Order: sequence, then C-alpha cells, then structure tokens
Amino acid sequence: MPKTEEKPKQEKVEEEQQKEKIEEEKSAKPKRERIGIAYIFTSFNNTILHVTDLAGNTISRVSGGMMTKHNRLKANPTVSMFVAKKAAEDAKDKGINSVYIRIKGKTGNPAPGPGAHAAVKSLSREGLRIISISDTTRVPRGGPKKKGGKRGRRV
Repeated sequence: MPKTEEKPKQEKVEEEQQKEKIEEEKSAKPKRERIGIAYIFTSFNNTILHVTDLAGNTISRVSGGMMTKHNRLKANPTVSMFVAKKAAEDAKDKGINSVYIRIKGKTGNPAPGPGAHAAVKSLSREGLRIISISDTTRVPRGGPKKKGGKRGRRV
C-alpha cells in the first residue's frame, strides 16, 4: 500500500517541476521590443502628442482639445497628462513598448509650453520605456531685415 501512495506524490512533484520549467522558459524569452517616436508639440495654447512607428506611420494622435472643452485648459499640465495617458494606451495596444521623445515648442520662445514635462512623466508612468529625449524646437538665426531703415520704423 505505501508504494502506491508514493507514486502519485512523485508524479505530482514532477508535474509541478515541469510547470515551473515552462514558466521559467516563458519569462526567460526576451520580449520583442517595438520602438516608436513620440512627438510632443507644446505651446502656451495647446499640447499635441503624436506617436508614430519608426517608419513614420501614425499610431496615435491626441491633443489637449480632445480632452477638455475649456480653451484655457488645453495647455494645462494636468490636461497634458491625460493626453499622454491616452496616447500611451493606444501605443501599447498596437504593441509599442519603447519610445524616442521629441519635444517641440513654438519657434522663438525660449522654452516649450507648460505641458511638456508632465507629458514625458506620464508616458514613463504608463509603462513605456523612454530611450531618449530631444528638443527639436526651431531657433531663429537672424531672419529677414526688419522694416524701417537705419533709425527704425517711425509710426
């Protein structure tokens, strides 16, 4: 009798060991990393977040106006957090798990708008791995000659 009881116990232990090995193999397999680019445009009037794959195909495009009905709140950091959250969910649904971030502000302003930092933090919080962050704001370098001549424009 004792021998018959030991066999089921040994079989159960072996089955558990096999299940553990299978689970370890699943966790040991590297996840396929899909990379995207998140373009964040922030002005003092709005925040627009556009996520593409590396080929440039649009995956998600969300703006502050899609999140709130108040014009004055479109560039608010709180609204830009919701913008980033929605864009990150769409990107994760399409399989993207890592992003390059390119922040752009209005040309001529010294810094991007108030929602840029909040959007980056929110993307990170949603589980997207941030590879790099770069500022691609255009910088004016002289430009055309101003109207008015040597002594300036006299009104």
